[in-house]
Amino acid sequence: MAKIEIDMAAPDFELAEFGGAPFRLSDQRGKSNVLLVFNRGFT
Repeated sequence: MAKIEIDMAAPDFELAEFGGAPFRLSDQRGKSNVLLVFNRGFT
C-alpha cells in the first residue's frame, strides 16, 4: 500500500454503518466535507 500524503485523495473503502448498511467513501465524492468517526468501544 502506498503512503498517504497531505492533500492526497483518501483511498476508497467500504464499511458497515451502525444499522448494517454499506458505507462507501466513493459515494461521498463531490461533498465538501466527510467526517468519519471510528469508535472502538462498541462491538
